[in-house]
Amino acid sequence: MKFRILSVLFIFILLLPNLTNAESTDNWAKLDELSGQALLMVKQERYEEAKQLLQQFSNDFLLNFRNGTFSMDELRVITVTHNSALEAVTSTSNNYDERLTKVTQFRLVVDAISSEHQPLWTEMEDSIMTTFSVMKQHVLEDGNSQSYQHQLNIFLKKFDIIHPSIQVDLPSSQIQKMDSHIHFLDSYRNEGLKKSTRIQQMEQMELDLKELFDKMTEDEADPSLIWVMISTGSVIILTLSYVGWRKYKGDKQKKLPKRDTEE
Repeated sequence: MKFRILSVLFIFILLLPNLTNAESTDNWAKLDELSGQALLMVKQERYEEAKQLLQQFSNDFLLNFRNGTFSMDELRVITVTHNSALEAVTSTSNNYDERLTKVTQFRLVVDAISSEHQPLWTEMEDSIMTTFSVMKQHVLEDGNSQSYQHQLNIFLKKFDIIHPSIQVDLPSSQIQKMDSHIHFLDSYRNEGLKKSTRIQQMEQMELDLKELFDKMTEDEADPSLIWVMISTGSVIILTLSYVGWRKYKGDKQKKLPKRDTEE
């Protein structure tokens, strides 16, 4: 009997971290839903309701999550994008596009933190890569034209929307590489660079952009999660098997005196 109690207790201890993680995941799912509702309100131009949802997010976030749950970088990105989104829907000086951009940034960050694979920001891949291809084509055809400048502005705006999210999902080395590309395009947009120099930079940037999206769309299971599942499952199976063997042995021993009496 004592062994069974200890076995159940041991299994509970093993599963306790997973139960805690499940509770944390459930709380974050509610916050994720709030960010999605806030974005929907902005799309419908219901800014006061969007403001209330963002304020509720802040209150619930402080209530449910303590220091140590997130890294310093994640906390910084959450805080910055949330403040920007709240300011955007509150200030009357912001137009619809500005509000939509800031709240979308925040929405994508919240999703990026909870999504292991294929976060929402990766859905902008086709749009971003298409704009980049059009921009590159303008350079190939007529160099530093007004059309190129226009497409560059569109590209920079689109990439700015996902930039906070990639800070959450990607290593700093990859972020620095992309920031370097962006800085080059923006800083030398009006410089009389050779077409070959600009194209060479853009071709490398195109490869790095594809790598950025490909890295997040790989649908692979987390090796650490698989190990936890295997370990926990093995312990449970072994424990139950041992309990069953002890029960079988005990039942067998109970029958032995009865046979001796009959003989």
